[in-house]
Amino acid sequence: MQGSANLNIMIKAARKAGRSLVKDFREVENLQVSMKGAGDFVSRADTAAEKILKDELRGARPTYGWIGEETGEEAGEDPTRRWIVDPLDGTTNFLHGLPHWAVSIALEHKGEIVAGVIFDAAKDEMFVAEKGAGAWMNERRLRVSGRARMIEAIFATGVPFAAKKTLPATLQDLARLMPHCAGVRRWGSAALDLAYVATGRYDGYWERELNVWDIAAGLLLVREAGGLVGAVRPGHDPLVHGDVLVANEALFDPFAKLIRNT
Repeated sequence: MQGSANLNIMIKAARKAGRSLVKDFREVENLQVSMKGAGDFVSRADTAAEKILKDELRGARPTYGWIGEETGEEAGEDPTRRWIVDPLDGTTNFLHGLPHWAVSIALEHKGEIVAGVIFDAAKDEMFVAEKGAGAWMNERRLRVSGRARMIEAIFATGVPFAAKKTLPATLQDLARLMPHCAGVRRWGSAALDLAYVATGRYDGYWERELNVWDIAAGLLLVREAGGLVGAVRPGHDPLVHGDVLVANEALFDPFAKLIRNT
């Protein structure tokens, strides 16, 4: 696709950060014997990737605001635009040597996400979207799946870890959903879960207690690929409240009905 200048800046930054992370990913497998050592290493890799992104994005657009997982929020001279960045979505996968993690970058303009990039550097899959211009992966136009029967559909979610308070609700979701679908996957990266809905690999996705940098780029991908975007709790804004529910048009209502238990 012929992207805007801002999208090209985002793609370049994602590739540069991705190259750094791939190099570190090869090393992290050698640290598996020491969880503390590996954890410290990944923390450094994560921080280094965010620095690359910040240098590239703010270097190209110094007046834009910024919010990143590692470095927090910074206001820009231009109050209408900001970068929303997760340098390493899927950190636990990265830590364990699992090649399922991504760099996620979104551009917000006047409270709306207008461009998004998710780069799966381990598989060299670049997912990109701009408002009104569609969603793409490595120059291929994306479209959500055409499945219309719940029993044929595969969904994705995140299962809360470390006794998070949303675990009981998620287990109840699974109990309601599993009898009606072909399966549920939990692969550990919200950004890639959303990208996979945009590609039609998954038919839908839901999760609670997410951060804006986890989902900003992915939500635009789903919308531009023809999917529907909502929240687990009706009336919530996923970017504000952190709960998200997406699917193709045919499955959205029956899927939402089961998850919302309505």
